[in-house]
Amino acid sequence: MTNEKIPETTWLEEEAKNLQTPQTPTGEILPSLKLESGKITKFKVDFSNKFNSWTSPDGVVKAIIPVEHKGEKKNLWLNKKNPLYSDIVKRGINGQTEFAVSTVGSQKDTKYTVVDEE
Repeated sequence: MTNEKIPETTWLEEEAKNLQTPQTPTGEILPSLKLESGKITKFKVDFSNKFNSWTSPDGVVKAIIPVEHKGEKKNLWLNKKNPLYSDIVKRGINGQTEFAVSTVGSQKDTKYTVVDEE
């Protein structure tokens, strides 16, 4: 086995740096908002700052969304590929800050729906 340098290894050097970097979330550490199956959860989203994000060891990027739930500040962790994330972002653009979310299923089969209250 030889120890010759592999050409174009800049991505490997970046990866090595990332191995040294702790994968801890940034922002205020708050309790997590749990969206429970079979229930409608009401919360208010704080859109005043860009959402923090965290990448799991398996590469899943989660948004850390600051919310208020039952008078308590919490974080809602959502996979950025989850349709609920894009729904919250789009509704936030239109000025909506209060949400009611219905949850059905569990784990990979979980479906979230924003309930439009009259």
